[in-house]
Amino acid sequence: MKQNHLKFRSYNKIYYQMIEEKEITTEHYKKFTEILGKENIPVEIESPFDFIHNANEGINVGVILNFSRYFNLSKELVAQFLDISEPTLYRWFKANKNLERNFSVKLFEIVDLFIYGEEVFGDRDTFFKWLGLPNQAMGGMEPKELIDIPGGVSKIKDLLGRIEHGVYS
Repeated sequence: MKQNHLKFRSYNKIYYQMIEEKEITTEHYKKFTEILGKENIPVEIESPFDFIHNANEGINVGVILNFSRYFNLSKELVAQFLDISEPTLYRWFKANKNLERNFSVKLFEIVDLFIYGEEVFGDRDTFFKWLGLPNQAMGGMEPKELIDIPGGVSKIKDLLGRIEHGVYS
């Protein structure tokens, strides 16, 4: 009987952790949508898989402006993060085109990373400073150097997860 009581308590604990995680995730993606503009996000975002669904629908280049304004980033830096030239970015703005799927997903991943970084460090300035510091866990590279390479954003998010959970990184 006592063992059943312990099982119930542990299921209860897991259930409440799941609710808390769901609330945090919901707030995270609500902020994500606010940053890029609800009018620019055709499919509600509840998980990173929704990045792909939205990218398939076609995302207007205006989301890049919203992103750069919200995080106070230069267009040069945004172009660097997306691994494109500044002139290409300006042509996209001028044509007011929808982003190609891969660029949409890449932008979504970067926005997601930046929100997560703010959550882990507690504020944007501290997160941005950390992005520019050489990191031993990344072979001495600055985290921002990885943003534009394939898999780089996920490596940075992994490191942020370690920091969030108190693992020396």
